[in-house]
Amino acid sequence: MVWTKGWNRITEYGTLVMFSHTIFSLSFALIAMLLAANGLPEVTTFFWILVAFLSARTGANALNRVIDAEIDAKNPRTADRQLPQGQLNKTEVLIFTLCCFIVMLAAAWMLNPLCFYLAPIALFLMVIYSYTKRFTWMCHVILGISCAAAPVGAWLAITGEMSWLALFMGAANTAWVAGFDIIYGAQDYQFDKANGLRSIPETFGLKYGLYISSSFHVATVFFLLAVGFLSEVIHIWYFIGLAVIAVLFIIQHQMISPTNLKNVKIASYGINQLVSIVFLVFGLLDIYF
Repeated sequence: MVWTKGWNRITEYGTLVMFSHTIFSLSFALIAMLLAANGLPEVTTFFWILVAFLSARTGANALNRVIDAEIDAKNPRTADRQLPQGQLNKTEVLIFTLCCFIVMLAAAWMLNPLCFYLAPIALFLMVIYSYTKRFTWMCHVILGISCAAAPVGAWLAITGEMSWLALFMGAANTAWVAGFDIIYGAQDYQFDKANGLRSIPETFGLKYGLYISSSFHVATVFFLLAVGFLSEVIHIWYFIGLAVIAVLFIIQHQMISPTNLKNVKIASYGINQLVSIVFLVFGLLDIYF
């Protein structure tokens, strides 16, 4: 009975922080790490990079649920989430978030001084993102920048210094996440209008919002091309994978329109989970074969 309750609690938290969506930035972090190390780094470094990534991402998502609890309760699409339904309470989720952020800082300390000194900036972005929809349509970009801390941080953990390759990888991660978050946000267009929330679809309309999303994904491809040309260890497999990603982007944007949003979840999450997997698999093929 105790084990069942414990497992149910773990499942609830996994749903709360959307743990299945970890793949979105994990692939960028892993490829950045492998490129920086020209293969696998030391086991301890690899371990602390994973700990820093998972704790930061988990804490950020848990905090987002707390900050957005009242908004989620009003929105029919999100009203069945754990906090609006009372399955979890804010206090315990905030404690959970604090624990995650402490673990992240500890992991950054174990990596190198630069990672530790820059960690508060990443934490600030993770905290401020959840408030941005209340005052700026740039919320999608700020989310993307927060996610970009993963590949940039992984690069810094290995090399201890910044490079153009790391910046282009971060830019690609930013543009990619911003692009599919705009698509996801399109389904809340009417709700955002009615409740004074900001987003690119709400500010520019669904038609131009989806155009902007497409532009972000075009930029993603160009940033990833820059990564490929800057790296000395990237060869043909990476570019084949990038071509597959470009096709997936085209399919994604063909699935939706301002008058047809029924495939929003598949386009924003399903397709982009495939994008992440393709990026990881072809990146690994290129580095190791």
